[in-house]
Amino acid sequence: MTQTDRKSTVAVIGAGPAGLMAAEAAARAGARVTIYDQMPSPARKLLMAGKSGLNVTHTTPAFTETYAQVELEPMVAAFGPAEVRTWMEDLGQPSFVGSTGRVFPETMKASPLLRAWLARLDGLGVTLVRRACWTGWDGDALTFADGAQVTPGATVLALGGASWRRLGSDGKWTTHLTGLTAPFQPSNVGFRVAWSTHMAKHFGTPLKNIGLSAGGQTLRGEIVVSRTGLEGGGLYPLTPALRDGAPLTLDLKPDLTLEQVRARLAVRGKQSLSNHLRRALKLTPVQIALIQEWARPLPEDLAPTIKMLTAQIQGPQDMDQAISTAGGLRWEALDDRLMLRTRPGTFAAGEMLDWEAPTGGWLITACLATGRWAGRAAAAYAASP
Repeated sequence: MTQTDRKSTVAVIGAGPAGLMAAEAAARAGARVTIYDQMPSPARKLLMAGKSGLNVTHTTPAFTETYAQVELEPMVAAFGPAEVRTWMEDLGQPSFVGSTGRVFPETMKASPLLRAWLARLDGLGVTLVRRACWTGWDGDALTFADGAQVTPGATVLALGGASWRRLGSDGKWTTHLTGLTAPFQPSNVGFRVAWSTHMAKHFGTPLKNIGLSAGGQTLRGEIVVSRTGLEGGGLYPLTPALRDGAPLTLDLKPDLTLEQVRARLAVRGKQSLSNHLRRALKLTPVQIALIQEWARPLPEDLAPTIKMLTAQIQGPQDMDQAISTAGGLRWEALDDRLMLRTRPGTFAAGEMLDWEAPTGGWLITACLATGRWAGRAAAAYAASP
């Protein structure tokens, strides 16, 4: 590709939400865009996430404050929940707000949104090259596993994190950016528990509307007792603290004070302990089983245990079982355009950046916002003299 040919061309590596948005933003800015993805089809992780209802964003007033990384604020402020919903509407995919403030497409599926998005990109002249595995650089040229080389005017890397490897996010790209990345860690993930055999009959049972606390943070949520440990959305916001070794405590009766629990347990009579807990406090069988599992020998005063039951977790599940990952390309390696300081003309976006957020719409929104930011900057760079 000659210097003249390169002008205003942008290559996007990765066809997830960040890469597709980078391609759209760059094409709208006048660039000729080609997307390269190592998988046979694009946005596989998005499609998998959409199987249980695609949660695209969230309506909480303090949306940006949930991100720990201040670097994300200008990007999410420029393309936040309101802009995401307008963008979906323009694709013919209206959205609605669920009871918890989460935003979903009315179809509750990812595939109609993705089809409409790919059609838009095609209309903008964007080319999608499938089964193109990026292998780094040869000088200024991007190299691929099949021997192909491309030298665009600018590049956007949108290579994802390191979870769900079979869907394309394998984290192998870090070998091409040595010294610029923080180690990947599982995020939004379950935690392992070495259960006794007595817990087997409770596998798959949810614990609803309980209090969960770790690292000074307390919330209400739902978790599930699984064969390998504890799973579920109630754990996900606590992942950073739990991953760092903070203890997890459960409040099995969050609507009652300690004294109210103690008063209800005061008169037991001849009932078995299980029947007494069930009748006096309406504890479920799985809650009673957890008390037996984790609090033996049981104290005479069970009220503090019921209000603050310490879960005997043994660390997070494997990274490939995580919804997302922490770690990735360090912010200090990038300028405020998301361009690599060591490689001018190369930008980065999405989950490959070192940020972490709970589920509930924050993940997808930040991927879209950083993709848009990097795509616009890449188009401007490619068009410059």
